[in-house]
Amino acid sequence: MDQALLQAKSYLKKGEIVEAQNLYEAVLQKFPKNKRAWEGLSALSKNTLSAPYPSPPQENLKHLMNLYNQGQLAMVVQQAQGFAQQYPRAFIVWNLLGAALKGLGRINDATEAFSRVTQLNPNYAEGFNNLGVMLQDQGKAEEAIHALNKAISINPKFAEAYNNLGNTLRDQNKLDEAVEAYNRSLVIKPDNADTLNNLGATLKDKDNLEEAIYAFKRAISIMPNNAEAFNNLGVSLKDQDKLVEALEAFRASLSIKPDYAEAYTNLGVIFREQGKFEDAINNYQIALSFKPDHAEALYNMSFPYLIQGNLVDGLKFWEWRIKIKKRLATPARAKFIWTRDKILKGSQFFVYEEQGLGDIIQFCRYLPLLEQKGAIVNFKVTPKLHALLQTMKSKVHLTASFPNENEIDIEAPLMSLPHLFNTELETIPSAKSYLAADPDKVSKWSNRLSKDRYKIGICWQGSKTNIDVGRSFPLSHFRGISKLSDVELISLHKGDGEDQIRDVDFDVTTFRADFDDGEDAFVDTAAVMINCDLIITSDTAIAHLAGALGCQTWVALKHIPDWRWMLDRSDSPWYPTMTLFRQKTPGDWACVFDAINKNLRILLDQRG
Repeated sequence: MDQALLQAKSYLKKGEIVEAQNLYEAVLQKFPKNKRAWEGLSALSKNTLSAPYPSPPQENLKHLMNLYNQGQLAMVVQQAQGFAQQYPRAFIVWNLLGAALKGLGRINDATEAFSRVTQLNPNYAEGFNNLGVMLQDQGKAEEAIHALNKAISINPKFAEAYNNLGNTLRDQNKLDEAVEAYNRSLVIKPDNADTLNNLGATLKDKDNLEEAIYAFKRAISIMPNNAEAFNNLGVSLKDQDKLVEALEAFRASLSIKPDYAEAYTNLGVIFREQGKFEDAINNYQIALSFKPDHAEALYNMSFPYLIQGNLVDGLKFWEWRIKIKKRLATPARAKFIWTRDKILKGSQFFVYEEQGLGDIIQFCRYLPLLEQKGAIVNFKVTPKLHALLQTMKSKVHLTASFPNENEIDIEAPLMSLPHLFNTELETIPSAKSYLAADPDKVSKWSNRLSKDRYKIGICWQGSKTNIDVGRSFPLSHFRGISKLSDVELISLHKGDGEDQIRDVDFDVTTFRADFDDGEDAFVDTAAVMINCDLIITSDTAIAHLAGALGCQTWVALKHIPDWRWMLDRSDSPWYPTMTLFRQKTPGDWACVFDAINKNLRILLDQRG
């Protein structure tokens, strides 16, 4: 502020009246009682050069600013609009009008006002910053970035503009650029808690959890009443499976902001992970009492129902996945939505993939059901799964692109089909197998694999993301199985965790680099699975593939697993050839593998 006032005084001495007036008015926008700024404006009006354009009398401006500071935004808008007509080049009036309109949520009108500010004063960095924020709120990301970069070019030390630039880049999923923008902001203002919180959230999006937690803790140390930072800290701790610490963070957030719907939702997630499903539902309901349309709470409400086998209610809530902030599927367009009373015979039904490869493999079983109702089914799915999915006993047309609208009668995301079919436990389509391996590849791998040993295909880790936390286990847990007579362990594993093979002290059969190295995913894996006597795997796409092929499959599950595996049962209603082995306490894989080893010995004894 002092620097701005000195600069304004310098402009006045040099006769640069426009620049002086703009600076004084900019100071008054932020500090409406600043005596030096008012004196400067007064001097302008008495200056022989006179002010470059007329503004409202000082008493009117003071009154307008007082109304703004008192939160009487509607009154500010009413009076500012009148002044804007009378004094169309009064920079401060347009700036106040934009700020009041922004506060009222009138984003389009605020954008127009701030745009006018930048026209009146092309060297006013604050105006371009405000315009950038409004453009971001309108979803005009490229225009917002341009405005914010303009603000920074005018004032390279504008920390707030760098922060807002980071927000816009993060919304575009340009995470590395967003981190750079936040870091530049922090070079200028290292103790800005909001920027640290934003940086942490972006690092969390990048799965850099340790760095994210450090940023959140710094933000909290600077601003101990920052409810959002505590909430974000809790989310990151949860993703590290540190549930007790996460619980404390969410409770701290709620002690600061008792009506914080997002924190109640996240608290519910912790209770769900702890198996306290009633507590989870209660917290989701509290969140909804404060924010009735909170998509995250409604979406998370699905899990306690689904995991306990109440598919009908759970799948209704599961549909909210299309409305959460990081939505998991694109919603069907209104004119193409399927209601159960709509006759499917002869209709062009367009289904599109969502989420992971395992999800696609599990839920593609519903596509033939649409055909049975007479629909002509087109399924948009990643090309690398086409070869595998073409083995379904159906006439489903696989495509990699969206059809023209005139080629669609009905559309739905893949994982909405269970809800649309009103699926219950008893009505899950559960054929012994619904996918098949390529016979030529089965023969090829049969010739490469041993004939006289008991072959067990294994997988121990999924992709290294927060979803995988707690689901994977070390390869070393297969040591006991490897010691059993005439047993051969065959790795079906590719990607994260594959390096563990060279660190274990027992043999694991691996394949050359040509194993599933082509454009088609899982075609070699499926063929090898068919040649195996048993598959033992963690909760990954490999489990779903083995189940879909009808292979004898044992799945090792964490204490509270994903909803589709449910609770307290060793079988799966989704896969008839599957047996589930569950942790009795969180993190205890030793107990799981003790049970697997025991059952495997029995199986081998029966085999003779």
